[in-house]
Amino acid sequence: QVQLVESGGGSVHAGGSLSVSCAASGRTASSVALGWFRQAPGKEREFVAAISWSGGGTYYSHSVQGRFTISRDNAKRTVDLKMNNLTPEDTAVYYCASSAKGVAGEESFYDSWGQGTQVTVSS
Repeated sequence: QVQLVESGGGSVHAGGSLSVSCAASGRTASSVALGWFRQAPGKEREFVAAISWSGGGTYYSHSVQGRFTISRDNAKRTVDLKMNNLTPEDTAVYYCASSAKGVAGEESFYDSWGQGTQVTVSS
């Protein structure tokens, strides 16, 4: 089992940038795919981005492609999400998740979740 703890986030005006980070621990933390999901108020949780265990493969949702960048450092056991050109529609709680089944956009692939961190973008 992988344990995940998110940090970062906060508030920013539209057009600004923020980063969120996730620290992974556990025996298999360096060998699982890691992903970010988000849930806005009144909406279902949705996929944002994912990265393979090696960092060589990344996958983004269409809504963030070109604006967000996911990266990982297996030595530090962290995964970061750099978010640029943010819009109010990016406001959500952002969750880190791990997948032993590889990179995917479906929640069912992910078996461990963090507690979430808030990102708020004002217009």
